[in-house]
Amino acid sequence: MRRQYSRGAFAGLTIMRGFMEDWLQSLLVLLALPKYGLLTVFIVCLVSATLLPVGSEFAVIGLVKLNPDLFWPTMVVATVGNTIGGAISWWMGYGAEVVYEHVKHQRVELRALGWLRRFGAAACLLSWLPVVGDPLCAVAGWLRLPFWPCVGYMAIGKFVRYVVMTAALIWVFPGQWTPAP
Repeated sequence: MRRQYSRGAFAGLTIMRGFMEDWLQSLLVLLALPKYGLLTVFIVCLVSATLLPVGSEFAVIGLVKLNPDLFWPTMVVATVGNTIGGAISWWMGYGAEVVYEHVKHQRVELRALGWLRRFGAAACLLSWLPVVGDPLCAVAGWLRLPFWPCVGYMAIGKFVRYVVMTAALIWVFPGQWTPAP
């Protein structure tokens, strides 16, 4: 059986779709790399380090290819944004563990948690890894591993990742890019 929509409902959906398209377009213009380069890299790297599935590599390499003189500032900004995102994940894990213990009145013990507890904050060096890196930061918070050492190890791992990955992509795609007119 087909669902019948009134003209008013269809018009409302069309207006909403137009609003969303306009909003998305204005957001993309606001975050356009040539105009707001380092700010865009910071925001993309921060968001990509939380549990949201966003990759930051294209924003980083895009800015570096458009502005080769910004290689090191981009590496620093990307590292800071990604590390702050990892710290946010750490606090989310910490808060989730507090709530879980309050509700269930018991602690969780899994083999992976034991592994992470054994390596301690140094395990956060692996926070740069795809798929497992972001949850690793949250689990470090869940285990109440010391915050500042975790952040330090996150920063080291993420900095090395950005430098190596960006240098490799520059080598694979030589030459400078130019912004579209």
